[in-house]
Amino acid sequence: MLVGETASALRALRMDPAGLVVSCRRIVERHPTSGPLWWLCAHILTAADPADTARTLAHELEMDPTPTLLADALPENATVLVVGWPDLAGEACIDRGDLTVLTVDADDQGAAFVRRLERNDVVAEIVEPSRIGAAVLAADLVLVEATAAGAGEFLAAPGSRAAASVAYCSDVPVWAVVGRGRVLPDAGFASLVGRVSDVRVPWDAEADVVPFALATYLATERGVSEAAGVQLAAECPLAQELLR
Repeated sequence: MLVGETASALRALRMDPAGLVVSCRRIVERHPTSGPLWWLCAHILTAADPADTARTLAHELEMDPTPTLLADALPENATVLVVGWPDLAGEACIDRGDLTVLTVDADDQGAAFVRRLERNDVVAEIVEPSRIGAAVLAADLVLVEATAAGAGEFLAAPGSRAAASVAYCSDVPVWAVVGRGRVLPDAGFASLVGRVSDVRVPWDAEADVVPFALATYLATERGVSEAAGVQLAAECPLAQELLR
């Protein structure tokens, strides 16, 4: 929804190249964890027709098949653990209906997500961040959703690295969910990580940086596959104007 609204706003600046650059820079500064917004702005700033590009990309993101493919691949009647309110993994859990979802209350979003699940008749429980280790051990798998990704790491909700690390050490499968528009060029991803990490103390960061090495499976718009050896290609050009 945020990407669609942003694309509509940026189309109004198609005749003002300087204003378009300034707007795109402000957008990525205000939403430093959003790979899709960086992906959208990078395409627009390097496109011959920014307005048409914005419209096309918004539609592509809306039609992302990742949630459907993920829902089809999840085991029946599984207990899954998620962190916060993951957009794509959340859709997959709702579509399935037969899962039990343990939701770690990251950034105070877990309770709202549990209510959303319960309205759709999905069994869900809230998990306090201090109980994340025990919750991982009670789950059949852990879903960790990337908000942005690079070649070897991805950004995810706070608490995601802890959940993935406990699961990795306990032989609980970790499914990394990387939807369309999340994989950025290395310099672009490094720019986002720099913004997220620019805080007084590390634990105040808006997102966790999670190594793909912790993932057992990778869920993308092409389906679910084993994560070992998979190389994700950048989905947008490098727009120098967006680098910090």
